[in-house]
Amino acid sequence: MSFKISTSTNIDDYEILIRKRGDNEYASYCPQLNLMLTGAFHEEVENLMYEKIKQHIGTIKVTEGDPSNN
Repeated sequence: MSFKISTSTNIDDYEILIRKRGDNEYASYCPQLNLMLTGAFHEEVENLMYEKIKQHIGTIKVTEGDPSNN
């Protein structure tokens, strides 16, 4: 199975899905990046994924030479 990683620079094109297992087990998943992160708190996994998405978008902008990346 092949996954296509998004090349969008619009942060609104990325979804963050949160799953809770047990008392302090959370996971966030971004289908556009095919990435899952785990942590102990809802806010933790949400913020970590948000930062990964921003990092991904920043890499795309640098690679494409986007002038709005200042």
